[in-house]
Amino acid sequence: MKIYITGLPSGYEVEHLARLFYPMAPLTLTPPEPAEDCLWAEKTDTGLRVLVRQGEKSKMLEAPLPLPVEQGGETPEFALASLTYDLLRQWTGIRPPWGKMTGVRPVRLIHDKRAAGWSAEQIDRFFLQRFDCSEQKYEMAKEIADLQEPILRLGSAPKTYSLYIGIPFCPSRCSYCSFVSCNLDRDRKLVQPYVDCLCREVAEIRVQAERAGLTLCSIYIGGGTSLSAAQLRQLMGTVRENFDLTKVVEYTVEAGRPDCTDAEKLAVIKEYGATRISINPQTFSDAVLANIGRKHSAQDILDCYADARRAGHEDINMDLIAGLPGDTVEGFEHSLRQAIALQPENITVHTLTLKRASRIVIEDQKENDYADVAAMLEKCHLLVEAGYRPYYLYRQKNTLQNLENVGWCKPGHEGYYNIYIMEEVQTILSAGAGGSTKLVADGGKRMQRIFNFKYPNEYIQRFAEVLERKKGVAEFYDHNLGTETTG
Repeated sequence: MKIYITGLPSGYEVEHLARLFYPMAPLTLTPPEPAEDCLWAEKTDTGLRVLVRQGEKSKMLEAPLPLPVEQGGETPEFALASLTYDLLRQWTGIRPPWGKMTGVRPVRLIHDKRAAGWSAEQIDRFFLQRFDCSEQKYEMAKEIADLQEPILRLGSAPKTYSLYIGIPFCPSRCSYCSFVSCNLDRDRKLVQPYVDCLCREVAEIRVQAERAGLTLCSIYIGGGTSLSAAQLRQLMGTVRENFDLTKVVEYTVEAGRPDCTDAEKLAVIKEYGATRISINPQTFSDAVLANIGRKHSAQDILDCYADARRAGHEDINMDLIAGLPGDTVEGFEHSLRQAIALQPENITVHTLTLKRASRIVIEDQKENDYADVAAMLEKCHLLVEAGYRPYYLYRQKNTLQNLENVGWCKPGHEGYYNIYIMEEVQTILSAGAGGSTKLVADGGKRMQRIFNFKYPNEYIQRFAEVLERKKGVAEFYDHNLGTETTG
């Protein structure tokens, strides 16, 4: 199946709408051959036309050009995307749970519409009619938006920021992973120079944040505890030396996988001020763990969790993934019940996303029909019954069945950093290889990014440039100071 779009300045909306139904279909710049399987969407001077063809069968829908937007109409791009959606719904029999929505932040849309003065009825129509969103998904998004409002008010106070610190080293690479990461066995010689640079960058971030008049709100160390206990102590000691942790509302460390976390590291994390950790099983099936390249067992996860509780950690998140190779609805339900039985404060349920940088490709999922992964997520009613509630949600391209990732928590244990970064209300200053600093001013109306080098060896070798780029933080706020509000 190829996607061919013509007649529009940009076919972005149509292309990504088509991929809700055909996730890995390539975009072609030349008209398909007469017998070739294709989706052909075009705008002409007289109207819109969409054709789908598979094997010896085909179907076409046509529509007139929309009225101009200023006359209450739609853009040609959205109109053609909507026509494509209608055709593919009829052709496949599939109704994507989020309808025509291809964006990653549906909850942010609710916040934005409310801020713009839209009524509840107008927002309902926007989701349910304009985008054909399912009532179940929309109701969950509204519930999350309601829960987030007081947290967002805190995080969007003028000149607040969060600090992200990335650790791109793992003992092995999971088959679904698309993050930049280095294998510890192969690249262990890079770890200490990397940590040394990371500590210097953290100190420079403090300098630039002070120059810009920023106030630290939350801290997140991501990537797991693949550092040694001494290196972890060095990094977290640097954080404690540079920032007043008593004024930070949340300090998260990804303790990650049990094969790179032990009782000593969990004690260091607690000693140096972390208030929240994440232990990420992804599944409690030994067979599925082996399928994705994990070198530990489900029992190792249970032992690591017990060590964390013994170390005094009182706010723990656990991640699960629906749709992993070899998993079943029954297997996912077992993993979910096991996680609930441990009673962590947070359980984040991801849907597998097929990314080109990972080792899993779409062919691996041929036996996962539409119902399988959706049925896995339907088991999340167990979380509701156990007293958890959804507090943040985001979506990604090429996620199985166009589904979502949702963070669930016990009341009072919302992950603030997750909300702030997903709803884009505050500056995130990022340290480490692959880091993306996002500067926010004027209530989110002005944004700018500063990127670090992607790979650890480049980050180390060109570290002087990393520090130089960080000066852009103070420069951004100097330039935008006149637009900042004070209340």
